[in-house]
Amino acid sequence: MSDAARQGSSHTAERPGASVGELLGEVSRDFSTLLRQEAELAKAELREEARSAGTVGAMFGGAALAGLLALLFLSCALWWGLSNVMDQGWAALIVAVIWALIGSVLLTRARSRMKTIRTLPRTKQTAQEIPNAVRGR
Repeated sequence: MSDAARQGSSHTAERPGASVGELLGEVSRDFSTLLRQEAELAKAELREEARSAGTVGAMFGGAALAGLLALLFLSCALWWGLSNVMDQGWAALIVAVIWALIGSVLLTRARSRMKTIRTLPRTKQTAQEIPNAVRGR
């Protein structure tokens, strides 16, 4: 809590003769100050989290690129290895079919998982509870 909010709340406690309107005004200002400070704290935390997430995202991107290059070179090695036993065209076709099978299996699994994803269930629930909490229920 800031110094101004502390002074306002202690100021209210020291004024037993204040009118109800003045007291409600001070409570309203204190509540408004509290909400502003919470919003500023949330913004600062989000900025920090966004920086961390950006760094982690870049690391994942680098790892994905390295993995892609490794798969490319392994595929070329498999193709060249198979070309020692058969024609290069057939060897390339076999490698392409292997990757097509892997891709189709991953696509099928991704589609089935996508159907089970629920979008933000807890956020929806808590957002619906906010009006009741403000009303005191």
